[in-house]
Amino acid sequence: MPFIDYYKILGLTKTASESDIKKAYRKLARKYHPDLNPNDPAAEKKFKEINEANEVLSNPENRKKYDKYGEHWQHAEAYEKAKQHGPYDGSYQGSDDGYSEEDFSDFFESMFGGRTSSGNRGRQVKFRGQDFNAELQLDLKDVYTSHKRTLTVNKKNIRITIPAGVENGQIIKIKGHGGKGINGGPNGDLYIQFSIVNHSKFKRDKDNLYTTVDLDLYKALLGGDLMVDTFKGKVKLTVKPETQNGTKVKLRGQGFPKYKKEGQFGDLYITYNIKLPAYLSDKEKELIKQLQTLRS
Repeated sequence: MPFIDYYKILGLTKTASESDIKKAYRKLARKYHPDLNPNDPAAEKKFKEINEANEVLSNPENRKKYDKYGEHWQHAEAYEKAKQHGPYDGSYQGSDDGYSEEDFSDFFESMFGGRTSSGNRGRQVKFRGQDFNAELQLDLKDVYTSHKRTLTVNKKNIRITIPAGVENGQIIKIKGHGGKGINGGPNGDLYIQFSIVNHSKFKRDKDNLYTTVDLDLYKALLGGDLMVDTFKGKVKLTVKPETQNGTKVKLRGQGFPKYKKEGQFGDLYITYNIKLPAYLSDKEKELIKQLQTLRS
C-alpha cells in the first residue's frame, strides 16, 4: 500500500496549526462530499483520504506519532519498546493484510468498521452529512418581534423560530438539518445567514436606534410638546425652551430588542433639525427686525 502524506492531502505543511487543519478539512470535505459529486469515484476516494488525514492530524497524540514515525505511526509503541533492546533502524516488517492499492490504511479501516468480503477486511465508512448554507432576507420590522417562519431547504420544509433582535449578517445554526449522513453517520447542520433590509427612517446600530426630527423655530425657542415616531408608534416629547439645532435627546428603552434577552431594549436617539420659516410676510419681517434690535 503506497504511503499517504496526510499533510499533502490537506494542502498543509508540518507547521500547520490545529486551526489550519480544521479549516482545510472543512473546505475540502465540502468540495469533495459525495452529495456534491454523485457517481464520481475519484471524488469519493479523495473524500475518504481527507477524512482519514483529518482523523489523524486533528488528534494531537496521533499527529505526534505520525510526525515521528510517518507511515508506521500506528506501531509507535512497538518501536518504543524495541528501542529498549536495540536502536530503531527506521524499518518495520509487518504482515501482508491483503489490501490492494485502492484500499486505504489499516487505521482508516479500523476506525470505521467494514463490509464483509472474501480475502479482504471490508469497511462500512460512516460520514457526517454535508452542512447546508442558506440566506434569509427580512425587513427590519420583521425582526422587531420573535416569530416563526417556514423555510424550504433542499425540497424540505423546516419550521424555525426567528428571535427578535437578529442582526444583519448574523448566522445561526439549525442542528441536524443539513445533508443526510452516509452509512448511518450524523446529519450535517443548516447555517442560516440573515440579510436585514431597512426601509424605516431609523438607523440601527446593534440595539440602539437613531433618527432625526424636524423642529420648527418657534417651538425650538419657546419650548412645548412634540409628537415623535418610535419603532413601536408615536410618543409625546417635551421640548425645552431655547433648544439648539443638532441637539440630541435619548428615549430610554425605545430602541431595538436585545437578541435573546426577553423584554430588554436599546435606546432611541433623536437629533433635532430646526426648520426656519420661509415666505415671510412683511409683518413677520418687521417683527424679526424688532427682535434683532432687542437682541442687539
